[in-house]
Amino acid sequence: MTSTAKTAKTVLISGASIAGPALALWLHRYGFAPTVVERAPELRTGGYKVDIRGTAIEVCRRMGILDEVRANSTDMRGGSYVDDAGRTIGELPADIFGGRVEEDDEIMRGELARILYDRTREDVEYVFGDSIASLDEDADGVAVTFESGTVRRFDLVVGADGLHSNTRKLAFGPEERYKRHLGAYISIFTAPNHLGLDRWETYHALPSKLTCVYSSSGETDAKNLFIFSSPEELRYDHRDVAAQKRLLADAFAGGGWEIPRLLGHAAEAEDFYLDSMSIVEMDSWSRGRVVLLGDAAHCSSPASGQGTGLALIGAYVLAGELARAGGDHTVAFARYERHMRPGVEQNQKMAEGFVKEMTVDSKWKIALRMFMVRTLPKTPWKNLIAKKIRDGIQAAAHAVPLVDYTAPAAPARPTVAA
Repeated sequence: MTSTAKTAKTVLISGASIAGPALALWLHRYGFAPTVVERAPELRTGGYKVDIRGTAIEVCRRMGILDEVRANSTDMRGGSYVDDAGRTIGELPADIFGGRVEEDDEIMRGELARILYDRTREDVEYVFGDSIASLDEDADGVAVTFESGTVRRFDLVVGADGLHSNTRKLAFGPEERYKRHLGAYISIFTAPNHLGLDRWETYHALPSKLTCVYSSSGETDAKNLFIFSSPEELRYDHRDVAAQKRLLADAFAGGGWEIPRLLGHAAEAEDFYLDSMSIVEMDSWSRGRVVLLGDAAHCSSPASGQGTGLALIGAYVLAGELARAGGDHTVAFARYERHMRPGVEQNQKMAEGFVKEMTVDSKWKIALRMFMVRTLPKTPWKNLIAKKIRDGIQAAAHAVPLVDYTAPAAPARPTVAA
């Protein structure tokens, strides 16, 4: 591998969620000088639980964060489905619900973001409360004008800023060219744990809709998830939270079980999130000195359960290829995309099927699903059925093969002031 330590490249990374800080961690180890810019005024620590499976587990080990991921595991015990009266229809253990095996784990997105930030904050420049306004590329680099009015030059720019990537819009064109709606919406928010759940998730299904409430290890509150079908994309500003809350309330109006109470919590939630279940499909993830990473490049939607894993793996591969190419982006970007794309497409295909599974469209189909949930633990072939479920998920989790880059060893975890 060609060392970049003496010829460090400056890299601007837009987005401080998962992909951005993970890339910054690797780039710093390889001798690059990363800067992370984030529109939010501070680190965003909310969000849903996310799976770390397959190849992503080994990437976390190589990053030196696997022990922290384990220490912050959701430690879910299982889940159940309930009817309109709240009566339990059936229960399943967590491994079947999540399709996890062996080393696979689950962590709250906010906890993973905090771990990555703590690991990088002393070595990486973070700029919060700002974003990229324009990009002006020439033969030697990219002049970046920020919303604050500041102008700086970087050798490379990475868009790790999610489904609604501002970097993608500036460098590649409007979002509508690349985003494909999968026919459903998802909403997540925090609320009081009035069901008294302990590392348990409770589901309630309606035609074309699904609600879930759960509380994970160490949490006093509960997370609430709503999914509903919408064949056409809804028109709203994705930064207008009040409008999003109204859309959710309208979609679930008249719902039974705890839904009216949960919608009341949604109206008050400070971390309310709603967005479409969509995937991003692009012919190329790079243009000149600008490259996209994670959901900005290839969102597989929350339905895949693989977005976080792909972000971690993609950060590892992109940084490794830049180091291996001695900072030559024309070589590294092509290798990064060539390595990642087949696995990404496999995960996106899986997501399309899962969206349909989440939003069963008739009462009789729901009844059939509940019958299967109720009888599965009692059937002699339960292990075969569970294995079939896991095998598909595990194939996707290992779809991007691991590359052995000669990376410096992970340093000891720094002591970070609270």
